[in-house]
Amino acid sequence: MIRIERRRSPRDLLPKIERLFAASAGKIRSIEASWDPRQGAPVFTVQGRYQARGWTEWTQGFQFGSALLQFDATGDRAFLDLGRSRTIERMAPHLTHMGVHDHGFNNVSTYGNLWRLAREGRLPASEWEVRFYELALKVSAAVQARRWTRLANGGYIHSFNGAHSLFVDTIRSLRALALGHLLGQPLLGEQDERIDLLERLVHHARTTAEYSVYYGRGRDRFDVRGRTAHESLFNVANGSYRGPGTQQGYSPFSTWTRGLAWAMLGFAEQLEFLTTLPDPALESCGGRAGVEAMMLEAARATCDHYIAIAAADGIPCWDDGAPGAAAAQERGDQAADPFNDCEPVDSSAAAIAAQGLLRLAAVLERRGDAAAAEGYRQAGLRVADTLFDQPYLSEDDSHQGLLLHSVYHWPNRWDYVPPGARTPRGEASQWGDYHAREAALYVKRLAEGDRYLAFFGPQDAS
Repeated sequence: MIRIERRRSPRDLLPKIERLFAASAGKIRSIEASWDPRQGAPVFTVQGRYQARGWTEWTQGFQFGSALLQFDATGDRAFLDLGRSRTIERMAPHLTHMGVHDHGFNNVSTYGNLWRLAREGRLPASEWEVRFYELALKVSAAVQARRWTRLANGGYIHSFNGAHSLFVDTIRSLRALALGHLLGQPLLGEQDERIDLLERLVHHARTTAEYSVYYGRGRDRFDVRGRTAHESLFNVANGSYRGPGTQQGYSPFSTWTRGLAWAMLGFAEQLEFLTTLPDPALESCGGRAGVEAMMLEAARATCDHYIAIAAADGIPCWDDGAPGAAAAQERGDQAADPFNDCEPVDSSAAAIAAQGLLRLAAVLERRGDAAAAEGYRQAGLRVADTLFDQPYLSEDDSHQGLLLHSVYHWPNRWDYVPPGARTPRGEASQWGDYHAREAALYVKRLAEGDRYLAFFGPQDAS
């Protein structure tokens, strides 16, 4: 369980955040100098050098989005130029990629960050440039929304596995649909059917909350409040739910912690987005009260579960039910050991979860629940405080990764295990590095009293 041994403020983390972005600059430059784009996108490191991994192209947006976050945090125009030029040159195929559920990862991290920076006044952009980013986001949102499996009471955006498969990851890719709705984009279907992107967003979130998140109500023998299933499986012939599954976790009945973290952050961010909408916009989805209650219950349950299963310093095992997890967790109130030979930890899950905890705190504070908000805030800052330092922050110029001890696909043996060890350690991933930067930027803005960082941009922008 996460141990809060002292109260932290965002300002307390500023020295570590400055070190993080100082180290980050060289990592971005190193990848840009050495990477051959013909290989596809960099995914994770092997002995400190980024490698590709053919599965789906879901990490390119993190590569170029990282340069945009670096500019946002430091003001170094070279990283803006890099992120902007690479987005324009290389990201267009991702806008119309019909085969993945990852539009929020690839396109909101690039076109979305550029659009947000323009709205915040940090990026000098002409009206036509802003419209270009908006058009890209509209296309991405409609393509994402088209990956739809209908259920009797709604439906979901199905994963790359097919129409029967709902991934918990996709809750964070709902940012694409949110931006499409904000920009006034519908999806036009057969015979000009006009499909509302906000309705699809809410239906997907509701299906995820109902089937991917558990609430301790006896749904099955392993129904623990807040745990998540990586994959939820349906019979597409009649829409019936068949059971949980997993691709990257240990078991359908255990919790793959990166999936848990995606749910934590995804629901918290969507709750923030809902506050920007007028009440009538949510009437066709069941009304504001019901939609927010559904998302808030899922966000609190998943965040509570993470707090319960992570080590004292906020770092989790890659899966809370993996065979060696119990031995790793016997350390009780001690910090996680990324060099243990029982089960790998996953720093990338922690980077995503830290932001989820902090954003849930902000949501609860706006709702007047200051006591609960402070609990989640302190947990989020505890995780971030751990990640933004050794042994997780890499300041080694020869290593291209920023956040060490990330795990990709341990069941498939895709993660590098150094000689003499039995578990992976010391490597990084594009999503881990990106979310470490994003969490650091989020905390930095809180500490400095800057504009609140939200994917949908400032609400006072013209």
